[in-house]
Amino acid sequence: MSGTGEEEDLAAAWGAALEQEASTEAPEAPAAADAARVLNQAEIDSLLGFGVGPAREAEESGIQRIISSGLISYERLPMLEIVFDRLVRLMSTTLRNFTSDNVDVSIDGIVSLRFGDYLNSVPLPAMLGVTRADEWDNYGLAVVDSALIYSVVDVLLGGRRGTAAMRIEGRPYTTIERTLVERLVGVVLDDLTSAFEPLCPVHFRFERLEVNPRFAVISRPSNACVLVRLRVDMEDRGGKLEILLPYATLEPVRELLLQQFMGEKFGRDSIWETHLAEELRHTDIGLDVALDEQIMPLSTVLNLKIGDRIALGVAPGAPVSLRCGDVPLFEGEMGRKGQRLAVRIEKDIERRKGPSS
Repeated sequence: MSGTGEEEDLAAAWGAALEQEASTEAPEAPAAADAARVLNQAEIDSLLGFGVGPAREAEESGIQRIISSGLISYERLPMLEIVFDRLVRLMSTTLRNFTSDNVDVSIDGIVSLRFGDYLNSVPLPAMLGVTRADEWDNYGLAVVDSALIYSVVDVLLGGRRGTAAMRIEGRPYTTIERTLVERLVGVVLDDLTSAFEPLCPVHFRFERLEVNPRFAVISRPSNACVLVRLRVDMEDRGGKLEILLPYATLEPVRELLLQQFMGEKFGRDSIWETHLAEELRHTDIGLDVALDEQIMPLSTVLNLKIGDRIALGVAPGAPVSLRCGDVPLFEGEMGRKGQRLAVRIEKDIERRKGPSS
């Protein structure tokens, strides 16, 4: 009987322990259930950025931030915005002369995006002018939309003022329209060349005109580009002009575009440079006069003894070179002044520039 009582007491203790363990683990059950819960469609759309409404437009999702983190913001190139502002001022004047009309040019925006995304968003019909920056050895695009195409054609061919430009969609552009738009793109590229001139010398040369974006591929679809949208208004007519420059095109002048203002110098102290230059000019250096150079076997040099003579292979009055170390500087003529030998410098020796310079 005693053994049976002990077994009952042990079983009761085990039961109490199990109940206590179950009571402690009960709060963790909802957490495990939440971890295994499947997201609904609204939560998936919110995560991927497919939601609609003003709140979704104003707020960028996490996935979109991850995707756009690889792009380079044009705001990191402050001088580029100054160049485009200068372009707007130049275009306002040149387009007035080009169209003989009152033209107002403004910037709608400057954005960074991928080249493939831009080609897919080009509003058709449009004309895409492919340009080449000769000094940078790369390409860019100048895109003219249909509204500006018909407005320019109407203005240049003497259309009446106050009437909207007639548009006939769904037909290919004529030779006259392509020629006039080509002239417009040429004027814009000349202004773009002038806009970059204070910063660096570059010439934007027109190459060809395309109407299909697939034939205007100048970069990989994933490459980052900077896009400037320009609005051209000619009284009651006008349209949009877009200039696209891949960051690969701007890479040769990236250091210049990083400047906050024109002529900025990074990591340089003009006062220290001037002081160092003045001290270098007062430095004493030794010049050696090379009368002659001879090449002889090593055995002959080893056999030289005191009293041996080495005959110079130059005639009297032959030019000699003055050197500083191994660097030849001048060419002169030997002579005598009083009891001393003298050298009269005749001309400078042109030094060859090494690969690093």
